[in-house]
Amino acid sequence: MSTVSEQAIYEPEDLLTMPDGDNFELVDGRLVARNMSKWSSYVAGTIFHRLRGRSDAHGFGWVYPEGTSYQCFPDSPSKVRRPDVSLIRLERMSADEAMSEGHVRLAPDLVVEVISPNDLAYEIDEKVDEYETAGVKLIWVVNPETKAVRVHRADGTVMVLREKDELDGEAILPGFRCPVAERFLPAS
Repeated sequence: MSTVSEQAIYEPEDLLTMPDGDNFELVDGRLVARNMSKWSSYVAGTIFHRLRGRSDAHGFGWVYPEGTSYQCFPDSPSKVRRPDVSLIRLERMSADEAMSEGHVRLAPDLVVEVISPNDLAYEIDEKVDEYETAGVKLIWVVNPETKAVRVHRADGTVMVLREKDELDGEAILPGFRCPVAERFLPAS
């Protein structure tokens, strides 16, 4: 006789109380492991550092590193995603909201997803679609292997930047410019 084991269904609040909840996203009630490689994590960290410096200097907004959880998807209110870097413009979120506990329920203005070796193309595409549906204005999909950044804008345009190109903060981070190649080089 065979038995079918049922996989547990989780709620967004469960991630907040689980000892290792910050290692997961939540999709359709199922835990999805977040496994970043060391190099992908390093690349995300350099992007976070650069964005945070620009934002702090000019008061643009709240820049969050990997691990910040968002529950902001209108078509799936119990979905929780954790972009590798994100930014919410200062005028859209108060300091009290920024310091509150729990998942962020406001769609960020900028999302950065850094591809890891174990990421599947369709999973990244799904995340981009979800972020666009949630109202994210600018999405950078960073590929450390090819040293390229795919830029998705709210108007539906997509552009691929290579090492010789510059990443631009556009209206989200006016004046932010950074050579793409700098994101993939170790600090010297």
